This record gives sequence, C-alpha cells and structure tokens, in this order.
Amino acid sequence: MKPTFTSSTEFALPNTCGIGLRAPHYQSILTDRPDIAWLEIHPENFMVDGGPSHHYLTAIKEHYPLSMHGVGMSLGSANGVSIEHLISLKKLVDRYQPLQVSEHLSWSHGQDIFLNDLLPLPYTDESLKLICHHLNQVQSFLDRKILVENPSTYIDFANSDYSETEFLKEICKQTGCGLLLDVNNVFVSAYNNGFDPYHYLDNFPHSEIGEVHLAGHSLYPLTKSAQIRIDDHGAPVAMEVWALYEHLLSHCQCKLPTLIEWDTNIPPLETLLIEATKAEARMKIYSVPVLPTCV
Repeated sequence: MKPTFTSSTEFALPNTCGIGLRAPHYQSILTDRPDIAWLEIHPENFMVDGGPSHHYLTAIKEHYPLSMHGVGMSLGSANGVSIEHLISLKKLVDRYQPLQVSEHLSWSHGQDIFLNDLLPLPYTDESLKLICHHLNQVQSFLDRKILVENPSTYIDFANSDYSETEFLKEICKQTGCGLLLDVNNVFVSAYNNGFDPYHYLDNFPHSEIGEVHLAGHSLYPLTKSAQIRIDDHGAPVAMEVWALYEHLLSHCQCKLPTLIEWDTNIPPLETLLIEATKAEARMKIYSVPVLPTCV
C-alpha cells in the first residue's frame, strides 16, 4: 500500500541546474555566492551531532535550497533498512528541510557486512516486493515522497523478470515514489552490458522524473581487446552523455532539475559552475516554455 503523507507541502527542485556541495567549496560558496539555483549533499556526510560540516551547511542553507542524495540506505538489502540510519536521516531532513530526498536502487550491506559500494540487484518479483516494502517504510518514516536513482552496472544478471525501466515503472506505481534519472549511469551500463542507451531513455517513465544527474566516468582496460567504464564521478561530463541528455530533453521538451555530480578528483568550484552552464544552455535549446510538465 502506498504511504500517505500528513504534510501537504509539494517538494520540488527548481527546473534549473544545481551542483553537488563538497567540503573543498564550502568557504568559496559562502564568500563568492555563485549564481547557482540549488545544492545537493550526501546526508551521510552530516550524520554527526555538530562540527564544521554543520556550521557550514547551516550558513549555506540561508542562501541556497538543498537536496539530499543518500548513498547508505541499502534499499535492496534482504536484511532491511537500518532504523538507526533512518533516524539519523530524519533528523537531518527535519533540520534542513531539503526540497528533495533521493536514494539509489541498490544494496550495500548484508549479514552485518557493510560494503563501500552501491551494488545492483536482479529485477525479479521477489526483489520488487522487497524494494517496495522498504520504500514504503522509508517514505512513511520521513513523511515524504523520495526519488530512486537508476544504478550503474557492470555485468548483467542471468535471470530477471523485468527490464530496468519496467522495474522502475512498477516501483513508482506501487509506492508513489519518483525517479532520479542518472544519464551517466545509463551510458556506463549500456556500454558495459551492450544495450542501446537511447532505447533505454525512450522507455524510461519520463513523467516520474524529479531530478536528472550528469557526471563523468573513467574507461579502464579489462583485456587487450575489452574495456569497462567505471562510474567514478571524477571527470567532466562525457560528450556521449551530453548527447543522451539532449535526447532526453528533446523528448520531454521541458527543463528538468539537473545536477552536476563530481565526487572524486574534485576540481575548483569554477569548473562545476561551467558544467552547470552547459546543462542550462541545453535546457534552453530543447525546452518548450508553454509545456508545463514532462510527459
């Protein structure tokens, strides 16, 4: 059963480009006040009672709307969602009132073993039931709708009952959650697993998109004749990913809340702002102002 929310507030990010808030840029953002519409944080970086991180975030929140993008919920874990994690997240949500909260369609812990990774899961009826149960639990606990992000994958499962887009459609239908479409993840997964990323985007449930992510990735050799793409968020957005983003915008014909993610090899703040400007320019080209929503 879909959760109901006591709050009547409709949380939504601006239909513009934001950037990920990272510690090396805290002071520059406060001092220079760059022209950026919103900022996104990983809440796990702030699950402490005090210290410099909260000092800066409290000051930055006075000038910029926030979004929270989780990496530690482990929605796909058979052991369930950690209640301690949920309590910590709820404290942050209540304190900073983000416009949006999102998580990954993945798992990262089981049998008391915690892995520093976002691992994919098979798209079966069993995993669908598990994910929907956990999503309803999380949304009820937070008393708000959250978004779920498509993962980056490196090898296909032998058996699945659904394609990824079918699975995402079904969890939205059963839980009322929204979707975070990571275009870089689509490209990385398509390259590694041999499917058409444009076909994937055409079949994605566009009406459920609450946010888009753009990021860089790396190409590594596997053998003399084979390579793999790794979603490491440590480089500018690749031209192939920009092309996919343009394809998405041309289909939707409207602006979408878009984030520039950069988590490793973090560059100067100006580099992120330049990437955000590129996304804004593409949104202006492909959007139709009279169209109120994407369908």
